[in-house]
Amino acid sequence: MLRIENISKTFNPGTMTEKRALEGVSLHLAPGDFVTVIGGNGAGKSTLMNSIAGSFPVDAGSILIAGTDITKWPEHKRAKFIGRVFQDPMMGTAANMMIEENLAIAARRGRTPTLRWSSSQKEQAHYRELLAGLGLGLEDRLESKVGLLSGGQRQALTLLMATLESPKLLLLDEHTAALDPKTAGKVLALTEKIVTESRLTTLMITHNMRDALRLGNRLIMMFGGRILFDVGGEEKKHLTVKDLLAMFEKAAGSELANDSLLLS
Repeated sequence: MLRIENISKTFNPGTMTEKRALEGVSLHLAPGDFVTVIGGNGAGKSTLMNSIAGSFPVDAGSILIAGTDITKWPEHKRAKFIGRVFQDPMMGTAANMMIEENLAIAARRGRTPTLRWSSSQKEQAHYRELLAGLGLGLEDRLESKVGLLSGGQRQALTLLMATLESPKLLLLDEHTAALDPKTAGKVLALTEKIVTESRLTTLMITHNMRDALRLGNRLIMMFGGRILFDVGGEEKKHLTVKDLLAMFEKAAGSELANDSLLLS
């Protein structure tokens, strides 16, 4: 479903602030793969995700989704293939619009814009059913402005919007990092439910190693703009946080004592 071949990205090349963010990264995701991505600050996780989403062009390499080469496509054109949830609950929704209006826009993602954004009674009933599945009482608040929702409610809505049309690829960019632990747990449970039921091909960045081990069928760790290791299947099932740290130290040749990766 996703095929990344030897992509590289350097920011501010030829200057004192030059930063090689990705160095020849290759990654292949089969349909239905749920891959968690971990690594310290500056490892290249967000750069990888932004490269896939089209937030900036890569310097070299190629990116294909469902066999289509999207390497040169602008971000808005990739939206018909990609659903994305950001770390900041304020992103991904329109705060001044109603829940219903946000869902209507999400349902039309990738289509030619029209002047009609209102929903039919059938669509409203469908939205209520989907919102009821979140278990947050939002099914009775279709006309509420999204800006009035709590961070957890808003992130759950964003997740629903990102998966409403079953995208070819779902990108989760530390989407629970800004939430309190209890709320983060609820959003992660919803994530697992939606991804599993819809069999979505998913790439999820997290700083929490326990979540990375518990969720998904594959795990990759990044360091210095490279993928250090990629594990899945039975090997992943039997890994522990201690195992991950040992694998990192062996591959990267450095300690993680002050790294945010340890916040797990």
